[in-house]
Amino acid sequence: MAKVRARDLGVPFIGEPGQHNAITDVPGVEVGTHTLIKGDNVRTGVTAILPRGRAGLGNAAAAGFHSFNGNGEVTGAHWINEAGSMNSPVMITNTHAVGPVHRGVIDWMAKHKRDVIPEWLLPVVAETWDGYLNDVYGSHITPDMAGLAIDAAKGGAVEEGSVGGGTGMNCYAFKGGNGTASRRVTYAGKNYTVGVFLQTNFGARHELMIAGHYIGQQLLADNPYADHYAREGDGSCIGVLATDAPLLPGQLQALARRLMLGLGRTGTTGSHFSGDIFLAFSTANEKAFRAGYPKGKQPPLAQLDFVPWGEINPLYAAAVYAAEEAVINSMVAAETVTGRDGHRSPSLPHDAVRKLFAKA
Repeated sequence: MAKVRARDLGVPFIGEPGQHNAITDVPGVEVGTHTLIKGDNVRTGVTAILPRGRAGLGNAAAAGFHSFNGNGEVTGAHWINEAGSMNSPVMITNTHAVGPVHRGVIDWMAKHKRDVIPEWLLPVVAETWDGYLNDVYGSHITPDMAGLAIDAAKGGAVEEGSVGGGTGMNCYAFKGGNGTASRRVTYAGKNYTVGVFLQTNFGARHELMIAGHYIGQQLLADNPYADHYAREGDGSCIGVLATDAPLLPGQLQALARRLMLGLGRTGTTGSHFSGDIFLAFSTANEKAFRAGYPKGKQPPLAQLDFVPWGEINPLYAAAVYAAEEAVINSMVAAETVTGRDGHRSPSLPHDAVRKLFAKA
């Protein structure tokens, strides 16, 4: 059975979504997860986002990176800033599992893509902290799990909530996790898609807004997270934006910056201990960002198409509105989870949301 999403509860959002209202509405993008639940204390996993699908791994895509608040990690970010491109999957996991996932991507790429990757690889691995529900100090994530997430990647509908890297995450002191949404944009007679995927683990309960309504202040009861040593609002969010619109690396960095505006529309004020870090890539201009060529086989100058800077505003709007909806989708899809030391993360009450927007 498909999970309930925010629109199913009557929540209105701005903009026209794609077919699946997901990052996979961008042609070629695939998402895979590996979820790890063991005993009472392990609630974690790995998510893989493949810009051009498994078949296209190793074929670099234009990319841009932005850190709104840097209490977090995204490996490979320096090279994205330097070269304006990336040629690996985007992996998302928990804070202390970055190392094994990084190794796992190298192992998978060396086994399956050795003919197309250069003599070095800088995998993109991002994280948020799941230590409230998960034994985050335990060595539960292993390198092979990165490969399992890559192997599970597919297009179409994306499972949201407590799956993959989002398994142990909390958002606005409700259960959070994986969320996605998309928007359609038309420029110069051509149709493009902007898709956003978030691993949500941020926000204080009283801050929560849904479509402009301060619903969090009406839902202050049943907040076990408030008694934990980690303060509400801490935690982090990783955002990944994909588009098939042709854009320059600097334009993608500008789109990545706009994702925080989408988070802000859901109420967060940006905690000091929340690592809110964002990445954007474009699947257009295929093969224009190849890392290098053998001696004597250098091509003529590469050519790039791009939307003029002065016409980029509709893409900015799509990024903001898709990010806003992805946050709420991550919470609506998640069910109550009990994990480490009996810690409980309650689900967002659907009835309260339905009643709010029935009145609205």
